[in-house]
Amino acid sequence: MIICLVLYTQSIALHVSMKRVLVTGGAGFIGSHLCKILLNKGYYVICLDNFLTGCRENISHLMGNDHFEFLEHDIVYPYPIGYVDEIYHLACPASPVHYQRDPIKTMKISVMGSFNVLGMAKKHNAKILLTSTSEIYGDPLVHPQPESYWGNVNPIGLRSCYDEGKRCAETIFMDYNRQEKVRIKIVRIFNTYGPGMLRHDGRVISNFILQALQNKDITIYGDGSQTRSFQYIDDLIEGLTRVMNTEDDFLGPINIGNPSEFTIKELAEHIIRHANSHSRLVYEPLPKDDPKQRKPDISLAQEKLNWSPRVSLEEGLSKMIIHFKNKIINTN
Repeated sequence: MIICLVLYTQSIALHVSMKRVLVTGGAGFIGSHLCKILLNKGYYVICLDNFLTGCRENISHLMGNDHFEFLEHDIVYPYPIGYVDEIYHLACPASPVHYQRDPIKTMKISVMGSFNVLGMAKKHNAKILLTSTSEIYGDPLVHPQPESYWGNVNPIGLRSCYDEGKRCAETIFMDYNRQEKVRIKIVRIFNTYGPGMLRHDGRVISNFILQALQNKDITIYGDGSQTRSFQYIDDLIEGLTRVMNTEDDFLGPINIGNPSEFTIKELAEHIIRHANSHSRLVYEPLPKDDPKQRKPDISLAQEKLNWSPRVSLEEGLSKMIIHFKNKIINTN
């Protein structure tokens, strides 16, 4: 009895001494990778998700870890969470297919969710990082896009629930810093891909790879001349953790993305080649407000974080093709 009590007391002391980190949206594509890395760094990780776009499969391998805790909850509503040292606020649908399905819900997540997590951060004096998006630049008139650029966003378009929702979230974070002295970080994430993406999430790399692996026509919207830059998930996670570890007077926003720029047609051709596919390219009309160019200026990340992406598109695509090929095999 005495031995059990001692071991229990030691276990509590260990958890108290560990850095406690909350990850909202932790069962999503990016969040699940972040949870894994934080656990590897020796943190106690609390993952909060309502499975709107995340899934249990992404975190199933973490469930047996004594330093991992999962809370099923919708961040739109307040939650009386215990003490935390840091918060990574990732919760929000990020694919057009998902955020346009319920645009009002998307806006609530960005706005009300931000108020709720900032309230937690204020209560516990925790550092809090917002994952914003390159979509706040809209269809940019400046190329590449530096953090000083205010963007060119349609506030009443189909994409505005996400674009303007994230812009509003940045505003809320900045005002909580100025008025309530909450320690914040704002990261603008550019297109990211890697294992753990949903098969049918509507994003271009997952769409193209699935079509190529099944030798289906690859659908390109517009003439394929619009450009994007794609970063592998490992590079993004490294960038996020480096931003969190900056001094308190560095708030951001800061771009984290890969400045290697490709046209959508070039991307499709890369994927067809790497997948040994017989797919053909077919063209459909370009969706309204779809950006013509997207490329981050990462000068600030290089200077402040000593960070640059390391994984090339060729290397990342090879990993993604293997991942999705296994998924197709396992579901057939």
